[in-house]
Amino acid sequence: MVEARCLRLLAKADDPASLAPAIERRALSRAANEMLIEIAAAAVNPSDVKAATGLMAYAVFPRTPGRDYAGVVIDGPSDWIGRDVFGSSGDLGIRRDGTHATHLAVEADAVVEKPKNLSWDEAAGIGVPFVTAMEGFRRAGMPSKDETVLVMVGQAAVQIASWHGARVIGVVRTSESYEGHANAGVDVIDASATDVATRVRELTDGKGADIVFNTVGDPYFQAAHQSLALRGRQILIAAIDRIVQFNILEFYRGQHTYVGIDTLGLSSVATGAVLKELVPGFASGHLKPFPILPAAIYSLENARSAFVAVAGSSRDRVILRPAQ
Repeated sequence: MVEARCLRLLAKADDPASLAPAIERRALSRAANEMLIEIAAAAVNPSDVKAATGLMAYAVFPRTPGRDYAGVVIDGPSDWIGRDVFGSSGDLGIRRDGTHATHLAVEADAVVEKPKNLSWDEAAGIGVPFVTAMEGFRRAGMPSKDETVLVMVGQAAVQIASWHGARVIGVVRTSESYEGHANAGVDVIDASATDVATRVRELTDGKGADIVFNTVGDPYFQAAHQSLALRGRQILIAAIDRIVQFNILEFYRGQHTYVGIDTLGLSSVATGAVLKELVPGFASGHLKPFPILPAAIYSLENARSAFVAVAGSSRDRVILRPAQ
């Protein structure tokens, strides 16, 4: 048993600026099937902010938020004690106490050994974005070297697709180059200046994209639909407006498949299984973690500012260091 310092959300906030998290000391011990982890770093995700402001009806209060983490095993199976680990979850920090604390008790089968070439902050920043991208490809079919993947905003999906040898086309909202890592060149389409579907057809000699990974949802739904190749698959992970117009005739004549991904439905153990598939890519350097900027690292005492930064659509990966 340890005395953990935990960020606590006592009640739903009206908006991110109204958040008033407390820091409490709580006795924490592990169950027989769990490990006890001393957390070195934990990410703040958009879903953490949404759950804190009442946009997820199943989020419980009071609770400790946080889905992603990296740290050291301090209690559990003897061969795991002292190992550097990381993990993520669909239920941690939402339906039960999460990772924004100095310590975490989590199922042993959910814990993944951290690649040695990653820092604590980098490992903590992998979870939700890369698990979402990987789960999308697992469900839709992993891209192959003879396929084209169109990614509508999303570095993790670009990395995984190029790791598997696919040709990647990226869509950006404004005129900018692709700044992320990839194992091959990435064709970039500026959605503010070019008709996306027309440009995709030009780049693929009229065929279209075998997979469209749509991380935005309805704003790009029609462009994604019109960019699909025969038997193409569109992966959807988000929405702004829930209702879109849908051409059923084009859908079935195109023999298309739409795949919906909600990582909040994945348990800690299921999420760990996805991370284990990603580890070889990070260990080999084929996958790269998000860069963590010093200005995007916060203490538990300054967690409110971290949540506000994420709510403000910060493009930086935001990290808490509980011991800082």
